[in-house]
Amino acid sequence: MAAAIGIKGHCAHCDITFELKPWQLNAIAIHEPFECPYCQHTLQLACPRQQRQFKALDHWSMAPPGMAVFTCAVLIVALVAEWVGLLTVIGQLNVSLLMLWVHFLVLRYVRHKRRLIVNLQAIKRLPLEHLTRIACARLGQQ
Repeated sequence: MAAAIGIKGHCAHCDITFELKPWQLNAIAIHEPFECPYCQHTLQLACPRQQRQFKALDHWSMAPPGMAVFTCAVLIVALVAEWVGLLTVIGQLNVSLLMLWVHFLVLRYVRHKRRLIVNLQAIKRLPLEHLTRIACARLGQQ
């Protein structure tokens, strides 16, 4: 999830949009609050719809490597089919061009899905379990 570049956060308190760092993305993924880099208010993603969109980014994280393998495999199969005689040279060219077109369409769709601006709500105070976790971490007890 940390490699998802292009996700921005919008602080509801100071009304500033900023690029989220990998540790902030991980904090959002595990529902942990973090501080705004501008106003130092504690922020958390509270909208269920945006939480679903954020979790859906995980499904597309392996699409570019998978598409590269799939594209190479189809191009090799088309080349072998042309050598064997199952396809003509024009047929092999058509399969290759169609596969490259599909490859670039999928990559464009994945990049579009990764551009997300999440609205982060300011938390007035931390819940009791967060305070005890922070206190235990500071005191060295776990």
